[in-house]
Amino acid sequence: MNVAIRYFSKLGHTKDIAMAMAEELGVKAISIVDEPSLAEAYDLLFLGGAPYANIMDSKLSHYAKELDPTKVKKVILFTTSNWSRRTVYALRKTLKEKGIEVEKEYFYAHMLNIKNRIPEAKKFVRKFVSGE
Repeated sequence: MNVAIRYFSKLGHTKDIAMAMAEELGVKAISIVDEPSLAEAYDLLFLGGAPYANIMDSKLSHYAKELDPTKVKKVILFTTSNWSRRTVYALRKTLKEKGIEVEKEYFYAHMLNIKNRIPEAKKFVRKFVSGE
């Protein structure tokens, strides 16, 4: 299974979760700032971000809107903010409108509890890749 992890992080919380997920799966987590579109096709894309000032960052929104549905079979979302559901719901809606399958379950870590959620983030991604 070809897996990618992409994220947007202003404060580093989402990046920390993305890096832990990547470590667990043996892949590289890449910021959407560094790679604004997927360079290759993936079976599974873990996509993370969080709202800032209660609004999804425009970079993350743009990434989702521009994501090529021929380059990803399924997206699984993760987030790290108090207002996470808004970002998850907005991303899910955008991706589904493009015809991209989005997993109903998503991973959430409160921005003040990142370190304690690292083991659960690793378990979360492993479940989707290895079927645990």
